[in-house]
Amino acid sequence: MPILPHEPDCHPVDLLDQDESLDLPWWLLYVRTRQEKRIMRLFRVSGIPHYAPLIEQRVRSPSGRFRTSFVPLFSTYVFLRGDNETRYEAVCTGVVLKADPIRDVPQLIKDLRQIRDLIEMGVPLTLESRLKPGERVRVRNGVFSGYEGTIIRRENERRLLVSVQFMEQGVSVKLEDCQLEAIS
Repeated sequence: MPILPHEPDCHPVDLLDQDESLDLPWWLLYVRTRQEKRIMRLFRVSGIPHYAPLIEQRVRSPSGRFRTSFVPLFSTYVFLRGDNETRYEAVCTGVVLKADPIRDVPQLIKDLRQIRDLIEMGVPLTLESRLKPGERVRVRNGVFSGYEGTIIRRENERRLLVSVQFMEQGVSVKLEDCQLEAIS
């Protein structure tokens, strides 16, 4: 049982699937440490469109029990959709330290959709703090068929890295070489 119930990480729920999401400005908000959920609550009350993916994290307590919590996949970051006035309203909360405009909104939406889909599939995700250059690939078969990413190597295993280019971070999932094809 989770310590706290799972809260929505996207408002509105279909934000990434709305046509206007591709046409309106997006911002990458850098927020105070451990304040991601607080600002998302404020945004939901104000009706401000936002997304900050949350993943389930299970840890064993000293007594041996498993505790489940929902933590931000990208700590200290929240994606905000809106104009300069919306950005200003977010900054005025006192929680936002920096707001950077997203230049390539279609690529951002594509990346965020892939990450959302991976989270919904329930696969274990590993946060990759630094993106390393590598070969671009597409998954040919399996449940991840059609996903694109960059290959990285970690401790004798291959992983597909689905990156969010604007933050130099991403998530990875373990795949076999036979499932991948190079993108030229």
